[in-house]
This record gives sequence, structure tokens and C-alpha cells, in this order.
Amino acid sequence: MKRFRSLLVTFALASVGSSMASPADLLQSGPMLGYSEHREVLLWAQTKEAASVRFEYWETSAPQKRFSTETAKTEKDHGFTAKLIADQVVPGSEYDYEILINDKKVERPYPLHFQTQKIWRYRGDPPDFKVAVGSCLFINDKPYDRPGRPYGGNPDILQAIHQKRPDAMLWLGDNIYLREADWNTRTGILYRYTHMRSLEDLQPLLASTHHYAIWDDHDFGPNNADRSFWNKEATWQAFQDFWGNPCYGVNGQKGITSTFEWGDAQFFLMDNRYFRTPNYRISEDGAFLGEEQLQWLIDALSSSQATFRIVAVGSTVLNPVDSSDNYAAFPAERDRLLRLIRQENIPGVVFLSGDIHFSEMTSMTRYATYPLYEFTVSPFTSGISNMARNSNNYLRDPSSVVAEHNFGLLEFSGPTNDRKMKVSFNGRTGEELWSKTISAKELSVTPARSENARAPRSRDTATTTPKTGD
Repeated sequence: MKRFRSLLVTFALASVGSSMASPADLLQSGPMLGYSEHREVLLWAQTKEAASVRFEYWETSAPQKRFSTETAKTEKDHGFTAKLIADQVVPGSEYDYEILINDKKVERPYPLHFQTQKIWRYRGDPPDFKVAVGSCLFINDKPYDRPGRPYGGNPDILQAIHQKRPDAMLWLGDNIYLREADWNTRTGILYRYTHMRSLEDLQPLLASTHHYAIWDDHDFGPNNADRSFWNKEATWQAFQDFWGNPCYGVNGQKGITSTFEWGDAQFFLMDNRYFRTPNYRISEDGAFLGEEQLQWLIDALSSSQATFRIVAVGSTVLNPVDSSDNYAAFPAERDRLLRLIRQENIPGVVFLSGDIHFSEMTSMTRYATYPLYEFTVSPFTSGISNMARNSNNYLRDPSSVVAEHNFGLLEFSGPTNDRKMKVSFNGRTGEELWSKTISAKELSVTPARSENARAPRSRDTATTTPKTGD
């Protein structure tokens, strides 16, 4: 009887302790900003156990008027993550916010701030803005890592990115590294995401920069994983739980394909894993993006009104030498994509990629039209490739090679008729290591420059008078 009473007391004390836990003790990671649009913004957080989460927010210039999201209940099956929409916002505004767990405010030692997209077309010049980019964030975890020297570097590079104050950040794949103990179970996959997302160096960056992401093999599954990976539904679900993209798949397909606009740039987020043919299949033409995704990309690029049309892919695209992991390993599909970009007379196309553990710029000269550029940005913290200085990519600019931990910064600026994009590679402490500025005029297409051009359809610009019904 005494033992039974002792168990009751222990249970009661545990219950009281759980109910008295401070809100900060219940927060595992975040808050994080997801997509930003004119009329809504996605807000994300992760708790340590099942809890209710909501956000309150207000215009920075009018703090007396507060708004609230709905309340979400975090669940174990989704890694105790919450995704909520701030939908009482107005375009082109700055907001401060706070997170409440179990209806109690959680104090954070850094600013919590988000923004909505500005309506600028037909009104003036596009806004100037900055987007941070990069790939390959390996965070050491000794019980699950290979023996020997740690593979991951210092994650303080994330602080350097935050100090640049980017408006948005695009993660280019290998944003986590699933280990052998991870990829076959939901438990392992959620553990790996939580391990990365809980980094102390990452939290300020999550809280005030809008984040978008694609994946590559290490966040999709095992090394060099392809469509045959049996547990890809689980990694796809985890990607949705931990990122805040506008969508995950297009035209009713699965995968992580998406798109978003910021100012006069549109980003096309491509999935190079979910539909990918195994490298060693020999009885069929290999698929890298797959037919449905490829057609969507060409359609979306053709209909885009953006000055800069930036295609983000986990593996490199323009390198013409087959490395088994890049697009050149799928020559028929790659050639078709490049041919269609030319035949459809699409201006402003630039590629972004990661994966290769060093950074470089690749440029492809094309007959009677503008050159294509690809900026490969890698790694954040993973090991540096010994191929950095000896790559067989004969289209790259040798002066652009960065063989150290780094991140990219895209800076868009200038009036409507003279927009420019500066791309820089920056070191672990934020120092600029290399840069190139490209004018929108350099990426333009006119019928005179393309033998395949048909009569162009109307492409409205910011200074065009809108037609009735626009």
C-alpha cells in the first residue's frame, strides 16, 4: 500500500512539473519564417512535446493593434512542428511578432520580425532585395558519424549569413545529412531534422529571414538516392513538416517542386531526386526531372513576367562532363531542357545549384542569344572536395572557384530599365571572396537574336499601362 501511495505521489509531482514547465522550456527550435506573400506569411515552430502554438503579430509602425494566427496542436508524428498563417497582413509592410506556447509568451533573445511582399508593378521600380543561398550543412553527431576526423565544420557561418540581413534564404539541398541510422525510419528522419534545426547558431537567422528550400540526396535518402528509395514518402513528409515553401509538388504530382517570387525575380524550385532514374539503368533514357516536371518548368518559365528567372536544382546543370550525379549524366533530358529554353525564346534564365562541396560559376555561350550562367554554392559546413581545383568542368570560370566553407548572396538592385543581380561567394565570417554582377539587359532575348523566335506575346512591364481587366 505504501508503495502504491509513493507511485501516486511521484505521478502527481511529474504532472505538476509538466504543467509548470516554462514556455521557453517547451520550445525545441524556431520560430522560423516560411514564405512571404502580399496577403499572408507562414510562421513555423517546433516544440519538445505536444503543445498548443500560436503567434501574435503587429505592424512595426502600429504596435498597439495586434493580430493572432489560429492555434495549432503539435503532434509526435510530425516532429511536434507547427505551421501557421499570418493572414491579417497588408502588402509591403514590416511586422514584429511573438510566439505563444500553451497560450504563454516565449521570450527570445533576438528580434522576431517578418515582412510582406510589396505591390510594385504599375506603380514604380521593383524593390532592392537580398537572397542568401547555399548548400551542404553537415552537423557533427558523434554517436552516428563515421570514426575519425569530424566531417562537419563550425556552424558559426550561419551567424555570418544572419549579419548580412538577407530578406530571404534559399537552401539548395543537403540541408541535413541523413545517416544510416536515420533514413529507414520516421523516428530517425525526424531526429535528424530536429538535430539540425535546433542549432543555437541558426535560431536568429530562422526568426527574421524568410526561408525556402529544395533537397538533394542527403535530405532525400542515402547517398546518390533516386526514385527507387523505398522510404521517400517519409522523407517527403518530413520535408513538408520542417520547411515553409508555398507548395510541395505541382500539377498534382508529389515531390518538392515549387516556385516563389520576390520583387522582380521568380525562383523555380526543382526536384532532382523524387523522379530520378537510377544511375546504372541502361534500358531506358534516364530521367533527372522527369517529363511532367520538365514540361511544367518550361511552361512556368515561358509565362513568367519576372526579370530574373532563377532555376534552383540540387545537382549541377551546365557542367557538360558526366559526374554520375549531375545533369550531364542524363544527356537527352538535359539537352532537351536547354534546347527548349532557347526555342521558346525565354529571357532572364539563371541556374543555382549546390552539392559539389566547392563553389564556382559556370557559363555556357549560346549561338545568337544570351549566355546561360550557373552559380554553384557549396558547402556551408561539409568537407571540402579535393576536386575543387582539378575539376573537369571546362565551362567554369577558374577565378570563381571557392574551396572553403562559404555561402552565396544574390543582391538585386536598380531601376526598372537597368536591373542588376550581383552574385557573391562569402566566407565563414562573411568576407566577400568573389563576385559577379549581371545586368538584366545581358539576359534579354529579341527576335533578332534568335533564329527560332516567333512573334512575341505581350510581356507587361512595370511601366506598362494595364489593360482593362488586368
